[in-house]
Amino acid sequence: MTAESAVHSTLEAEKASFFRQPKAVWATAAAAVFAFMGIGLVDPILPSIAVNLKASPSEVSLLFTSYFLVTAVAMLVTGFVSSRIGGKKTLLIGLALIVVFASLSGTSGSVWQLVGFRAGWGLGNALFVATALAVIVGVASGGTSTAIILYEAALGLGISLGPLVGALLGGWQWRAPFFGTATLMAIAFIALVTLLPKTPVPAQKTRLSEPLRALAHAGLRTTAGSAFFYNFGFFTVLAFTPFILGMNAYGIGAVFFGWGVALALTSVFVAPPLQVRFGDVAVLTGTLALLALDLVGIGLAAAAHSVPAVVVLVILAGAFLGVNNTVYTELAMGVSDSPRPVASAGYNFVRWMGGALAPYIATKLGEDFGAPVPFFVAAVALVVSIVIAIAGRAYLREHEPAAV
Repeated sequence: MTAESAVHSTLEAEKASFFRQPKAVWATAAAAVFAFMGIGLVDPILPSIAVNLKASPSEVSLLFTSYFLVTAVAMLVTGFVSSRIGGKKTLLIGLALIVVFASLSGTSGSVWQLVGFRAGWGLGNALFVATALAVIVGVASGGTSTAIILYEAALGLGISLGPLVGALLGGWQWRAPFFGTATLMAIAFIALVTLLPKTPVPAQKTRLSEPLRALAHAGLRTTAGSAFFYNFGFFTVLAFTPFILGMNAYGIGAVFFGWGVALALTSVFVAPPLQVRFGDVAVLTGTLALLALDLVGIGLAAAAHSVPAVVVLVILAGAFLGVNNTVYTELAMGVSDSPRPVASAGYNFVRWMGGALAPYIATKLGEDFGAPVPFFVAAVALVVSIVIAIAGRAYLREHEPAAV
């Protein structure tokens, strides 16, 4: 069989298995879409929140920081919880917390209340997201790679729909997106209660220290360290760009809907053939380099006050982000010898810390030094990400299938 035939056969097999999934997988994936909507939901209404709650951009950026900081820390306890009560109960607790804190977010009277409620939302998000990946991998047909692609498709779809829903509801009233999300998550809660069978409690209980101990593995540590700086660049784009577009909620929502669609499409349809053809390390470092150049371009466009150029480059960034998301997730799930939930928890703890730091640092840099600076700093972070991946490439390639 030729190399081209092998690639074609592999992709055809993955495509066929991708769509033949149990109802429980689709229900979990749909709930994941709603959960990931919470990431970009506030993007179109950030300027509106700043005006209505009399807050600065850097204060409003703490909506992301509190959310991801709590998500990161809570990742360390997700395995401890799910290994004692089972995956289904953990998912439902996570969804219930999101419903409660998303609803409370809509009642906020100050930016600090909103920041606090977003922190509670982050706890629910951690319990749900970490467990959802493990559940999908456990019950999906077609193997781990297919399950991860399905999970990344849900992530991409949720991230793309979040700004759209945020714009449609936020253009009417800035509180509406929070209540809308709470409603969607309540529907997801009912769907999982109905469609997801009871998941068995694992025979072996996960200790609180295991996710951190898993990071002692050189491959997982390399993946997580690189992802930390990658996520810094990711969330600089997501959290700071709305403040330089000069658009209303509908305009910002449209830009980030396009960004999210590009992310979703490349994570599902572009990343897998590139991985098969070139291997994970080559795809990861090459796409990170392109993303760094893209961020430099956004900074230059911001300096020139060229909003059309910023819009085009932000959407293009979504395409690069989609490829990287899939590669990072597959590496995190397969590069170490730790159980997947444990490896995922350790990896997500580190990478979400990057997501927690970026929004505040980026907006503060923008306030103090001008709009281009956050993007240049984010580009430097991506260069660091590349250096870490290259330095640890031997550990990553140990578990990488041979490219064809």
